Amino acid sequence: MNKQSGFPLKFLKTIERIGNKLPDPAMLFFMLSVGVVILSGILSLFDFSVIHPGTKSSVTIVNLFSVDGLHRIMTNMVSNFTSFAPLGTVLVSLLGIGIAEGSGLISAAIKMMVVSAPKKLLTFVIVMSGILSNTASEVGYVLLVPLSAIIFLSVGRNPIAGLAISFAAVSAGYSANLLLGTIDPLLAGLTEEAARIIDPEYIVNPAANYYFMAVSTFFLAIVGTWFSEKFVIPRLGDYKGSERAVEIDKVSPEEKRGLKFASIASGALALILLAGTVPANGFLRDPLTGDLLRSPFMSGIVSLIFLGGAITGIAYGLGAGTVRNEKDVIRGMAKSMETLSVYIVLVFFASQFVAYFNWTNIGLIFAIEGAEVLKSSGLGTIPLMISFIFITALVNLIMGSASAKWAIMAPVFVPMFMLLGYSPEFTQLVYRIGDSVTNIIAPMMSYFALIVAFFQRYDKEAGIGTIISTMLPFSILFLVSWTILLVIWLLLGFPIGPGAKLFIG
Repeated sequence: MNKQSGFPLKFLKTIERIGNKLPDPAMLFFMLSVGVVILSGILSLFDFSVIHPGTKSSVTIVNLFSVDGLHRIMTNMVSNFTSFAPLGTVLVSLLGIGIAEGSGLISAAIKMMVVSAPKKLLTFVIVMSGILSNTASEVGYVLLVPLSAIIFLSVGRNPIAGLAISFAAVSAGYSANLLLGTIDPLLAGLTEEAARIIDPEYIVNPAANYYFMAVSTFFLAIVGTWFSEKFVIPRLGDYKGSERAVEIDKVSPEEKRGLKFASIASGALALILLAGTVPANGFLRDPLTGDLLRSPFMSGIVSLIFLGGAITGIAYGLGAGTVRNEKDVIRGMAKSMETLSVYIVLVFFASQFVAYFNWTNIGLIFAIEGAEVLKSSGLGTIPLMISFIFITALVNLIMGSASAKWAIMAPVFVPMFMLLGYSPEFTQLVYRIGDSVTNIIAPMMSYFALIVAFFQRYDKEAGIGTIISTMLPFSILFLVSWTILLVIWLLLGFPIGPGAKLFIG
C-alpha cells in the first residue's frame, strides 16, 4: 500500500494529537463532575429558571457548590454508584456471555461460519460474522479480523482486504445484531436515567431497538459485501507482500460435537420461550393483562441474555470437552469479570457525574431551552436526526467508548428530544448509528492499535494514515446507507423495537 500524504493525513494526525491529549475516560468524568458542581454554584447566582412543559412548575438551578450540596454528595456517593442502572445489567449479561466465551462456543461458531463458507459467499459470511460478533466484541477484533486475512490469503486474495472488510463489519456495524448483547442493556440503562429527567417513571427496555437493528444486520451485510466486491478488493489489487498462505484448522470433531450440543440446548430454550410468550396466557406474559410488551419476558431480557449464554455455553463445553466441572464454568464467569475492572472504575465516576448533572437541573433547563430553539428553527424530523448522527459520529473520533459518550450526551439530548416529541428509544437508536460508523477511523478506539499491528503484518510500512485511508470509504458507506435506512424507517413509521415507538405523546 502507498503511504498517504497531504491534507487528509494532516487532518487525521491533528485528530489523533487532540485525542491523545484527552485524559483517561474515568478522569474525564471526575473532571466533569467537579465542573458541574462549580458551574451549579456560578449559575445559581443568576436567575435561571424555566417552566417545565409537563408539570408547569418552575425549574431552577440547584447549587451543589454549598454546604448542603457537599452533604448531598457525601451521603449519596455509594448509592449513586450501586443504583446506576447500566452497572447491574452489564455485569449480569457478561456473566452469561463469559460462560459462552470461556467454553469456546463463540469462537467455534465464528470459525464454523467463516471456514465452511463457499468461496462465492466468503465475503458475505465474513461481513455477517463481523456484525454478529459484537455480541462479544473482543472475539470479533481478536479472532475474526486476523482470521479473515488468513482466509483471504489462503484463497489467493489480498489479506489486507480481508482485514479491512472484517474490521469494518465488526466495528462500523457495531450496534447491528440479531441477538441482544451487552451494549443493549448498557445503553438502555443510560437512556432510562436520562429519560427520567422528564418522566421519573419512564422505563427503557433493553430490546427497544431490536427490530431496527435486526433489519440493519442484513442490510449492512448486503451493502458491505457489494461495496467490498465492487470497489475495495479491486482497488487493493493483488497482494505483493512476503506473507505466505497457511492452512486454516478446520472445525475439530470436538468443536462440532460441542456446537451440536449447543444447538440442541438453544433449540430447547427457544421452545420454552415460545411456550411462555406465544399463547395468550403464556407464563412469561403479564399475569393480569396477558400483555407481552409490559411483561416479565420483556423486563427480564437481561436475565435471558445471561441464561442463553450460560445454557448454550455449558452445553457446548460438555460436548467439546472444554467444560468438565463447575469450576470451568465459574472460571469463565470470573474471566469475564476481570475484563470489567476498568469499566467498573469508569462507572463509579460516570454515576457521580450523571447524579450531579440531574440534581443541578442544568440538563433539564438546557433541554427545555434547547427544545424551544429547535422548535423555532423549523428543522423537521429527518434533518434533525441526520444532524444528531453527524454530531455523534464526530464526537466518536476523539472519544471511543460508546457508554462514556452516551453517559455525557444522553442527559442532554434524550430530554431535549422528548420535549420535541421523540421517544428516548428513538434518540438512543439514532445515537447508535453515529456511534458505530466512525469507529474504524477513530485512533482513540480501544482496538485501533491492535488493528495497526494486524495491518503491519502484511504491509510493514502501514501506519495510522494508511489504515484510516483504507477504512474511510467503509465509514462513509455505512454512514450514508444506514442513515438512508433510518429515513425509510421514519417515513414508513415502523416501531423500532418491542413496545418502542418513534414518537411519544
